[in-house]
Amino acid sequence: MIRHRRTVGAAAALALGAVAVFGFATPASAHVTVDPEQAEQGGYGRFAFRVPNESDTASTTKLEIFLPENAPVGSVSTMPVPGWTVAVEKRQVDPPVQVHGSEITEVISKITWTAGGDAAIAPGTFQEFPVSMGPLPEVDQMVFKALQTYSDDGVVRWIDEPQPGGEEPAAPAPVLTLAAAGSPTEGPAGAPAPEAVADDEDGDGLAVGLGVAGLVAGVGGLVLGGLAFSRTRRAADPTDRGGEATPAS
Repeated sequence: MIRHRRTVGAAAALALGAVAVFGFATPASAHVTVDPEQAEQGGYGRFAFRVPNESDTASTTKLEIFLPENAPVGSVSTMPVPGWTVAVEKRQVDPPVQVHGSEITEVISKITWTAGGDAAIAPGTFQEFPVSMGPLPEVDQMVFKALQTYSDDGVVRWIDEPQPGGEEPAAPAPVLTLAAAGSPTEGPAGAPAPEAVADDEDGDGLAVGLGVAGLVAGVGGLVLGGLAFSRTRRAADPTDRGGEATPAS
């Protein structure tokens, strides 16, 4: 009982600490993320920064996404979000980024979305901010540090990078994991790669085909067996017109 009370007390202290720092409770699972979380190096893709509102009283009015300096992307474009304005900042890169045979010396370094009117993310809701990016750099991962601003002027800094031990940091930044071109990757929510799905479908088709063939063979055997049994019975039945009557003794 004493140990249980100490555990509850420690958890309450951590929760109060989060309220003191951020102004409201911040569950570890409700942070800014990028979806999908996996992609292929050298490819293009549509990605959405998913922003949940964690305050019970304030709304999210601004999102700032910083593209990683060690992984510049030559082509970045945003999709309009109703009620939100978007602004981009750029920086020079050396060496240039190759995009379809052209050298790009200036890339986007920061994207800022600002809510207008009643478009802010209200308590208990979330919003997605889509972007198109490519070609994706040849690195293992891209870490997008994010700042989330609330209507009460509170700012949550989602800037902590992944830890070597695999434990989630207190305020994790959105992370996009990149696999080498041609490597098997998982789709959304852990779905198998398209190649794996195709292999499974081929295997299922083969199994169904073999099952149907076996069923046909079994039915054929039953038919032949029935015919043989019928012939034997007719030959042994003296009243059958097809056989010869045995004279009475």
